[in-house]
Amino acid sequence: MSDVPPRPEPFTARTDPSALDDLRSRLRATRWPDAPADAGWSLGADLGYLRELVAYWADGFDWPAREAELARLPRFRVRLGGLGIHFVHARAVAPAGPVLPLVLGHGWPDSFWRYTKVIPLLTDPGAYGGDPADAFDVVVPDMPGYGHSDRPTGPPLDSIAVAGLWAELMDVLGYERFGAAGGDIGSHVSRYLALDHPDRVVAVHRMDGGLPVFTGDPADLTPEERAWMEDAAAWGAAEGAYAAVHRTKPQTAAVGLNDSPAALAAWIVEKLRAWSDCDGDVERAFTRDEILTNVTLYWLTGTIGSSMRMYTANGAIPRAQLARRVEVPSGFSLFPGDLVRPPRAWLERTTNLTRLTEPARGGHFAPFEEPGLYAEELRAFFRPYRTATTG
Repeated sequence: MSDVPPRPEPFTARTDPSALDDLRSRLRATRWPDAPADAGWSLGADLGYLRELVAYWADGFDWPAREAELARLPRFRVRLGGLGIHFVHARAVAPAGPVLPLVLGHGWPDSFWRYTKVIPLLTDPGAYGGDPADAFDVVVPDMPGYGHSDRPTGPPLDSIAVAGLWAELMDVLGYERFGAAGGDIGSHVSRYLALDHPDRVVAVHRMDGGLPVFTGDPADLTPEERAWMEDAAAWGAAEGAYAAVHRTKPQTAAVGLNDSPAALAAWIVEKLRAWSDCDGDVERAFTRDEILTNVTLYWLTGTIGSSMRMYTANGAIPRAQLARRVEVPSGFSLFPGDLVRPPRAWLERTTNLTRLTEPARGGHFAPFEEPGLYAEELRAFFRPYRTATTG
């Protein structure tokens, strides 16, 4: 067994033109379903909108230009836990004080794409009207089975295992102590970083409290907590079919989604619309190029199946793990367009809550929808913890 430590190597993705030719052929040959008149988005993806998006994807979208934009980020790959992990590592620009290393966790249906707009605001705040003293070293990994990270060939990894990989990644990068932040599955990964590595995580910032798991006496809950749990159950009944499929039968869905780019777009775009602060118009939150950059990353990497399988792994996490209280200082930014927003009482029950804000705009993908607001949320929350790092 080698004692040589893992060594990050620079990474640049280069798409074979034949892959784009195949993509366009599939898009043009889409076998469209019928839809009830005036169904709109009520039954899932709006067929009329999707037809327009697919037509643009086939004949107007410039993937090589988007790929070149992504290549401007400092991207690397390193082998951890037997898997090749892709990540962005952007260092602070002209900092005016202690630099805080920060690992950002994405969720589904995205990848490092979620943070591409906010990275420069965090590494070089002075260039965007902020205080240079708030500069971060930013690390944004693709979870295993997402983006340009390897797909596990065995059982999928859960959020606990991914948190362990991120702790190892930060060690490889020379960061003894650091902050963690994220949303969606990235919120869970950040939570387990704080739970399992409290000596290294100085503070943790999250955009959600996860779905509620309570093992105590329901009579001990506040009325607000009980109402939140009822809302979460109602949301699951109305909107949670995708998660049930991911958790129980991901391979069945993966056959169609990995074969039809139109189906993949439908599966992802419906969530971009439903979970963003866009008032029903997805292109108020994302341009078509931005939408298709995210979807094309899934298509070219063939990761829709592996990304869904992480729901299977997380569904098997023991309830005792889900009920653990985070003692590391915790902050939350609850954006108005996000899914099921927890009350303060729940966050105080489950974490060492030190800051809770409700920004005026933004949804589930706030780092992409509202990068300026999100950057300021992170700057403000982590400001007191900068002197606690040695990285």
